[in-house]
Amino acid sequence: MTSAPAPRREAAFVFILVTVALDMLALGVMIPVLPKLVTQFEGGDLRSAAQLVGLFGFAWAAMQFVFQPVLGALSDHFGRRPVVLASNLGLGLDYIFMALAPSLPFLFLGRLISGATAASVATANAYIADITPPEKRAGRFGLIGAAFGLGFILGPAIGGALGNYDLRLPFWAAAAFSLANALYGFFILPESLAPEKRTPKVAWRGANVGGSLAFLRREPALTLLAGALFLSYLAHESLPALFVLYTQQRFDWGVGDTGWALATVGVAQTIVSGGLVRPAIARLGEKTTLAIALVAGALGFLAFAFAPTGALFMAATPLVALWGMANPSFQGLATKLAGASEQGRLQGALGSLRGFSGMTGPLIFSQIFALSLTADFFTGAGYFAAGLLLSASLWLGSKAIVAGARPAR
Repeated sequence: MTSAPAPRREAAFVFILVTVALDMLALGVMIPVLPKLVTQFEGGDLRSAAQLVGLFGFAWAAMQFVFQPVLGALSDHFGRRPVVLASNLGLGLDYIFMALAPSLPFLFLGRLISGATAASVATANAYIADITPPEKRAGRFGLIGAAFGLGFILGPAIGGALGNYDLRLPFWAAAAFSLANALYGFFILPESLAPEKRTPKVAWRGANVGGSLAFLRREPALTLLAGALFLSYLAHESLPALFVLYTQQRFDWGVGDTGWALATVGVAQTIVSGGLVRPAIARLGEKTTLAIALVAGALGFLAFAFAPTGALFMAATPLVALWGMANPSFQGLATKLAGASEQGRLQGALGSLRGFSGMTGPLIFSQIFALSLTADFFTGAGYFAAGLLLSASLWLGSKAIVAGARPAR
């Protein structure tokens, strides 16, 4: 933690919350329309669009997988602020590029660029670790989740409303939000990592996928915890990969319906992240909270898979929202296993895992969905698989807890 006075640390925390909320708002506005735009380019072929949406997700996550360790190492050396600002500026310019994309190849290139620059959440986690004592980090990560959810409350609703007029309009809105975020950060966001706690040079040797995985393998507790977090990340990919196309096929939802449904999910997530994470962890501890969250998420996905109507599908939202307590618990436990000068590398490594889950998850879930349509099979199979992944995450997480975590350094 830095030696800055408490009031300044609190102000910095508010600044980073706003930064995350604006960034997620920009991402959220595109969620209801990107699959629709791909479908439009494919002449209305839903099966082909489902496969391409999976490919788009794979490409975006592949860039995250490669660049997250690099950005983490850069933030450990140069500080968090310049990485956040560069990310927001790059995203804003990229959304403009995608808004003007005349064909699928150009849209695909835009997704590659956004994958390389979208680093603000991982860097924000390192930022929080810089300014927060270890015992309070999980609660703070919960508030980051609330800011994330707030962006998705407004983002999909705005995207759905704008998409009803023009599928390109949400991309322009996303560009405006990201560029406004960069401007806000330039004037307001302070640096969180004190110069004396920065690495003397960029750790290029570890700023790659192999180096980040070696970092996570350095002790059993961290390895098991990272494995459990990866499975949770992988299950999460079922939401962006399936939500729009699944509800369109199963319940005949349009762009506006999907936007409001995703906004409802965001409301539930914000309530859990902002109102339940801190008291749950204070009362139950990170380990018990993690177990409850993973069980709730598994049950929620099973309900998604078998719900016969849209109303019952949405009734499972609170269970999936309770799963939102898992990530802050994971993050809180993980940050206790890294030193002050390693938080960027840690978050880069975890971000790389998220990138790998994003590479494989969209392909897995979109292909499951496409096969279910082709074979007239159980269309909820993808969400059923997500529930099984969370069950496996719970098992690995329990192994990590048994392995134990050493005291924070």
